[in-house]
Amino acid sequence: MTIIISETKQQLGKAAAEKGSLFIRKAIQEKGEATIIVATGASQFEMLSELVEQDLEWEKVRAFHLDEYIGIDAEHPASFRKYLKERFVNRVPLKEFIYINGQREPVGECQRLNALISGYSIDVAFVGIGENSHLAFNDPPADFLTEHPYIIVDLDHACRKQQLNEGWFHTLQEVPGKAISMSVHQIMKSNTIICSVPDERKAKAVKLTVEGPVTPEVPASILRKHNNCYLYLDKQSAGKITNYQSE
Repeated sequence: MTIIISETKQQLGKAAAEKGSLFIRKAIQEKGEATIIVATGASQFEMLSELVEQDLEWEKVRAFHLDEYIGIDAEHPASFRKYLKERFVNRVPLKEFIYINGQREPVGECQRLNALISGYSIDVAFVGIGENSHLAFNDPPADFLTEHPYIIVDLDHACRKQQLNEGWFHTLQEVPGKAISMSVHQIMKSNTIICSVPDERKAKAVKLTVEGPVTPEVPASILRKHNNCYLYLDKQSAGKITNYQSE
């Protein structure tokens, strides 16, 4: 894992987008197209705003959706489909975007997505880390063993509270208890991982991710086992790191 610390979240977003774009460009040059994963949430605002401004052959880029709540329609303020349409899909001329539809029967939707993604190698995964150290919606203890690309997960209290505090819902009761998420195994299969984590509220999760043991209790800690992962932090999210050793 390579850690890059910026002064501000705006600088973090720009640096992460530029690094990810290098690998997208490389994939297009080598294969004629690129396949990426795109995350959502408040941590991705700055990165996505910079990513859509990158000089890329977007018509040669296919993207997969990372996670989505079960039972929320596409116009709900918290819908990740809505988030991605507004901040990414509608702003660049993509070859294809494969959404997770949380309103479909979940088992069947996972089967549909698993069949689709099995045909592609992921060149770049843009992800974040939750306040509980989750990776995608894989809350602790995360399943490090399943090889299914998309799975149904339960959202823990800390995860649901984060969604409420970020303003996506009015009450905790409104936050769904289940979601469809890309699995840890599938994320780790990506050739390159660009992980953007701004804000002081993520500092504890970052510390556990980079300094503690690699364990399902800290899902994002698995990123240290990836051979081409870049963790982008700002001064606030990096504030608790004291003894990180590169692996």
